Order: sequence, then structure tokens, then C-alpha cells
Amino acid sequence: MTSTPVTRTRIASLDIARGAVMVLMAIDHVRVFAGVPPGGPTPGLFFTRWVTHFCAPVFLFLAGTGAYLYGQKAGSRAALARFLAVRGLWLVLLELTVLRFGWTFNFDYASFTFAGVIWVIGWAMVVLALLVRLPARAVGAIGLLIVAGHDAAAPLLYGVESPSWWLQLLYVGGGFEVPGLGWHVAILYVLLPWVGVMAAGYGFGAVMRLPDAERRRACLAIGGAATLLFVLLRATNLYGDPRPWSATASGMPGALSFINTTKYPASLLFLLMTLGPTILLLPWLERLQGRIARWLRVFGEVPFFYYVLHIPLIHLVAVCISLVRTPASTGWLVANHPLMPPDVPDGYRWSLLLLYAVTVAVVVTLYFPCRWYAARKRESAHPWMRLL
Repeated sequence: MTSTPVTRTRIASLDIARGAVMVLMAIDHVRVFAGVPPGGPTPGLFFTRWVTHFCAPVFLFLAGTGAYLYGQKAGSRAALARFLAVRGLWLVLLELTVLRFGWTFNFDYASFTFAGVIWVIGWAMVVLALLVRLPARAVGAIGLLIVAGHDAAAPLLYGVESPSWWLQLLYVGGGFEVPGLGWHVAILYVLLPWVGVMAAGYGFGAVMRLPDAERRRACLAIGGAATLLFVLLRATNLYGDPRPWSATASGMPGALSFINTTKYPASLLFLLMTLGPTILLLPWLERLQGRIARWLRVFGEVPFFYYVLHIPLIHLVAVCISLVRTPASTGWLVANHPLMPPDVPDGYRWSLLLLYAVTVAVVVTLYFPCRWYAARKRESAHPWMRLL
């Protein structure tokens, strides 16, 4: 069967935003393999982690937006639902197999596996496949309700002693053993509120279909309102995050405490802090030109292809650096690292300068296969191309 060239109209601002968060994602994943702690007392350590907080919210939100835009071309809601269900389950499978190997470089699946961001994207797509029969506004409203309301339910959910596996998957997180199989599963990304983020992004897709001037005004209004709401709620510690900020927080300047919101599970303020400014910037990204914009658009066209490649590449670089710095202690990088790491061997931990140098090298290296795959994806009508 031969492929037929197809023409797809893409929205530049969405591709650039996706590409930008993929670059930021590389910073965080290099940090993991560098043995650098998440955050810290110094501004350099803190912001190395903080800037990457935009990745998961934008990734899931724009995945929902992309689902809406795909649905406009799919011809029917039934076709969109089938695509989301198939792709969602495919992502879950890849998370538990291929990506798990990329993170660990071992095949000890039975004693340890994990549910990360690709896992939650996959299940959010499956849930969205059930919701797309509803009008986009209704789906968006459901998403906003979940995002805004889950913090109110948190005390009740976390108050359960010995939570069941389904409650851990839904909200509490942690680890559990699969009955009868003896597999230990670590839950990094719970379904709530991420299902709500993707559903809200699906509703936002209708905004991206508006005429240019209306779309830009809507983005400025939505992004500005979300950012302002974050500032007001955070300043008053009224609602939206289990970790109040303080100008005299122990060991942390007040300004850092203010933006040190909760990611696991993602609080309302965490999501307002990251999604608000992103939506606010979309009208500006529409006009962004130049080489950097072109590079980011390439990554944004094939974000999952980039994701699949960048983890083993970073891991391989880390092993090579370990063979030079701590050759007698490289085994820790082929165990169940980075999710259950032992103490980082003396002499291995990277400086921030090396961390960012490796990040730049990884991103530049990945540009070329991503550019190739993006071109193939634009030219091909094969359905499997949309799965990666």
C-alpha cells in the first residue's frame, strides 16, 4: 500500500509552545541523571527545577487542544473517540515497556515499574474518548471543575488509611503490588487532576478555531485571568494549594516560596501558575519568527517522537560521564534509577554548568531526527504515523 501525501494546517503558536516545553523537559530529565536534587536553597537549583514545571501542564493541556483540532478533521466524534482510545492505550503500553527501559536500562519489570507522565496522558486520552460525545464547552467545563475542585476533596482522599490501588491511581499516588503478579508499581502521575487538564484543553480547542483577532483577545483574557487568579489566591493563601507560602519561610526566600506550588498531585495554583502565562503568550508566539522558532516548531510537531528518543539518549550520556568520573560506581545508573535511586556516588554529581551543556548537546542532537520525522509525518497518510 502506498502512502498519499496529505496537507495539514498546523497552528504555529501551539507547535512553538509544545516545542518549548520539550526543551524544558530535557533540562529536568538531564537533572535527574545528573544527580542534582529537585530544587534547593540556591536560586540556580530552584529555577533549574521550577522552569520545568511548565512541561506536564502544557503538554497535557495542548494534547487536549490537539484532540479537538484533530476531531474537526476526523469527520465524526466516533472517529475521534476511536483514535483517542487507541492512542491512549498505545501510550500506556509504551510507558510500561519501552520508556521504562529507557529510564532504567534493565529488564527487571516484575519487581519495579512506574506510571509517569506518558502513562497519565494515555489514560487521560481514554477518558477523553468517553467525553468527546459531549459538546466541547461541556467537556471544557468538566475539566475546569476537576482542576478547580480537586483540592477541596484532597483532605478526604488523603485521610483514607491504607488506600486501595484504585484510589492510589486516581489521586493518592504511592506504590502498590499488583495482586497475583508480585509487580511493584510506583505511581508518579495520578489521574486527577490531569484528566481535567486535558479536558480543559479540549474545550480550549474551540478558542483556537476563532478568527485571528478574536482568538488573540480570548487568549489574552483567559491567560490574564488565570495568572491574576493565581496571584490573588496565592497571596491570600485562601485556596488552591496544600502548601501555604510565607515571606519568612524557613530556608527559602519569600519570592521563591510564593511560586513553590505543589506538583504531586498538581494543585489548582500550580496549574494556574503554569497554564495562565502560557495561554497569555500564545498571541505573541503566533508572530515569532527566526531560527529558534523554526527549531521549536519542529519539536512541537513531533513531541512524542522527541520524548521517546530523549530519555535513552540522556541516560546513555550519563553512563558515559559516570564511566569517566566514577567508573567503579556506574552500576547505580542501570538499576531502578532514577525513580528509586541510591545515594549518588561521591564525585559523580554534575555542576549546573555541565547539566546545561549536556542539555544543549542533547537538544541539538535530537533536532535532526525530529526534523526528518516531522517531514515524513507531513508527507505520509499512514495512520500509524499519528501514534508516534
